[in-house]
Amino acid sequence: MAGMTLQDTQEGAMTSLLVLGGARSGKSRYAQQRCEALGERLVYVATAEARDEEMAQRIARHRDERGLCWETIEAPIDLCSAIMAAASGRADAIMVDCLTLWLSNLLLAGEDIAQAYHALVQTLRGCPVPVTLIANEVGLGIVPDNELARRFRDEAGWLNQLLAKSVTEVVFVAAGLPVRLKG
Repeated sequence: MAGMTLQDTQEGAMTSLLVLGGARSGKSRYAQQRCEALGERLVYVATAEARDEEMAQRIARHRDERGLCWETIEAPIDLCSAIMAAASGRADAIMVDCLTLWLSNLLLAGEDIAQAYHALVQTLRGCPVPVTLIANEVGLGIVPDNELARRFRDEAGWLNQLLAKSVTEVVFVAAGLPVRLKG
């Protein structure tokens, strides 16, 4: 699992929420509502990059849906620095959307995945502000037909397991309905 075991995270679980689900399952809407209930100073850490027009439109739509009460920090790779910047007096709650895109960015940039996972867990443990993490559950479908896609699927599954073990609450969203898995 990218050099880290689930046992590495059992001690000192952080106060965070992991929201899992498929594409268009309602996970971002659910996570946003949970964060908005925590305070008025809200920070959205965006991992997406507008590499084409369709993605640029998606990003703009998400910004509009969030409204003006959210400050956005773009962090396609350096997620830990963005979380700590948001936690340094700027936020009552932080939402990271999404870990799946962050993982894609790391893989495409040739980053050290194990080190990135470890750094994220350590950052969350030291974060004084509640963090809500959003990730796609991609392992429910067919086996991908190429090496990179299979690695991505495997890494996404390992990352989700690692974080589910580390955080205090996990919710799976399907068809807009939240199902509590932990906490």
